[in-house]
Amino acid sequence: MKNTFIVTALSALCISGLGGIATAQADGLPQKLGPAEGQLDIITWPGYIERGQSDKNYDWVTQFEKDTGCKVNIKTAATSDEMVSLMAKGGYDLVTASGDASLRLIYGKRVQPINPDLIPNWKNLDPRMVNGPWYTVKGEVYGTPYQWGPNLLMYNTKVFPKAPDTWGVIFEPQNLPDGKSNKGRVQAYDGPIYIADAALYLKSAKPELGIKDPYELNETQYQAVLDLLRTQHPLIHRYWHDASVQMSDFKNEGVAAGSSWPFQANGLKNEGQPINAVFPKEGATGWADTTMVHAQAKHLTCAYKWMNWQLTPKVQGDVAAWFGSLPAVPEGCKASTLLGANGCETDGYKFFDKIAFWKTPQAKCESQGQCVPYSRWTQDYIAIMGGR
Repeated sequence: MKNTFIVTALSALCISGLGGIATAQADGLPQKLGPAEGQLDIITWPGYIERGQSDKNYDWVTQFEKDTGCKVNIKTAATSDEMVSLMAKGGYDLVTASGDASLRLIYGKRVQPINPDLIPNWKNLDPRMVNGPWYTVKGEVYGTPYQWGPNLLMYNTKVFPKAPDTWGVIFEPQNLPDGKSNKGRVQAYDGPIYIADAALYLKSAKPELGIKDPYELNETQYQAVLDLLRTQHPLIHRYWHDASVQMSDFKNEGVAAGSSWPFQANGLKNEGQPINAVFPKEGATGWADTTMVHAQAKHLTCAYKWMNWQLTPKVQGDVAAWFGSLPAVPEGCKASTLLGANGCETDGYKFFDKIAFWKTPQAKCESQGQCVPYSRWTQDYIAIMGGR
């Protein structure tokens, strides 16, 4: 996964051997679905696909299995890199990939283009997500949008009686409103894609760098971002990737602020903790997750049936309510009693156009021609987390 994937024209996929497909178009896309294969194997984030085992109110698997005869098997992954690795090994039909993995999967030929015409509920999709650059390449669609959300600045309201309005409180050494230093009291995400968060902050804090896209950095911009992250390192309490661990840290370890998802902020607030989250003035990065089909998926008809099911408004709303995410279907904001009347507004639905959604950095980029690729991001961020 640390290899630099070269962007090439993707070859048409061979349809023979995919038992769920009856006929195919000239471009290799399925034109008609055959019988359901009875099974579906999905790689997903924890909490993204629930069958009522955690809470009986949250179950969008059981009815799907009854309606289609496709038994759903789930493999959870804690990071995007783990998802890419699992897809490389094979044996799965679908993956709910974030934008820092989706292009790697496409350029690595681990996933296949899909035919939205075979997904009736595609009409429900939020127009803002149609043809998103994190899953659409050269006019081909590689998957179905699932959920999305911003990476917010979560903070302790006892430390910040007034909400902080800048990411600077976690990037720059300073005393916080309680009079104490932020050293050892802030958190950053444990993933190379977090480099984009630092780039987004510098885009505003140091406009002379000329950063246009936080995922497209030339050498000068990139080095400035790395310098900022090295400055941040002594401030870090933990580089987090486990949401439950971060929640525990805010409750028990004296963490004052950090990048987070609505899931953690909402969960802590629901527990009565002195926690809130804010969308800072510099903007925010975010994730738009896509359900993508493995290039050698064995259960293709079941995979298409799931992609259609996941765009059902109630399913979208229930997932958003459980995970603290936002639905890819606007009707999902009102179709789920679990989400509530103001669930989408609370989790940042109106911020869509202000979010710099995750995408895999490429060596060749639109804004500058030549940029630092993701392989460098991976190597350098590991070094920074290690104090180098």
